[in-house]
Amino acid sequence: MPEPIEFYFDFSSPYGYLAAETIDSLGERAGRRVAWRPFLLGAVFQETRGEPLLNIPMKGDYARHDLERSARLIGVPFVIPDSFPFLSIAAARAYYWMLDRDRAKAVDLAKTLFREAFGQGRDINSAAKVTAVCARAGVDAEELAAALTDPALKQRVREEVDGAIAKGVFGSPLIIVDGETFWGHDRLDQVALWLERGGW
Repeated sequence: MPEPIEFYFDFSSPYGYLAAETIDSLGERAGRRVAWRPFLLGAVFQETRGEPLLNIPMKGDYARHDLERSARLIGVPFVIPDSFPFLSIAAARAYYWMLDRDRAKAVDLAKTLFREAFGQGRDINSAAKVTAVCARAGVDAEELAAALTDPALKQRVREEVDGAIAKGVFGSPLIIVDGETFWGHDRLDQVALWLERGGW
């Protein structure tokens, strides 16, 4: 079996949302499984001294226009939530909690959370809001709410974030294919070509 495509993203990343809408179909065409790996950009920014793209003068204005244009290109709705940039730790914990139970449901849950935030412009910036979204998707709300405060799950997410940083993950989305790193939604075409050609 070939190695999976590693898809690193933060739930607060609008470009991560766009990539999440197409990464699985890209993997299917290449005959590769996609390993969804949420991490926390806030922890990365402490290492890189970065900040949210939309907060940067001039670049932020361009990115807002580009995000809307890119969403139209792939045919998905796009709305920036009022709370943006927002904390995504509860969403990441919910994903890894579900991943330990059912990988396919975890990916579906990730897509649901992304679409809630950037498809509909609704807040997913707290445990209560994440739990409510997940409950509408069929998750047991009481079980998830308890899990989100579990020290073991908190530690799991810390380890995932530390592992991402150790691998050199510095932005969202970031895709790793057979050790080759591609950063940004605008590199998905290159990812597809790399998989098709076996590199260059």
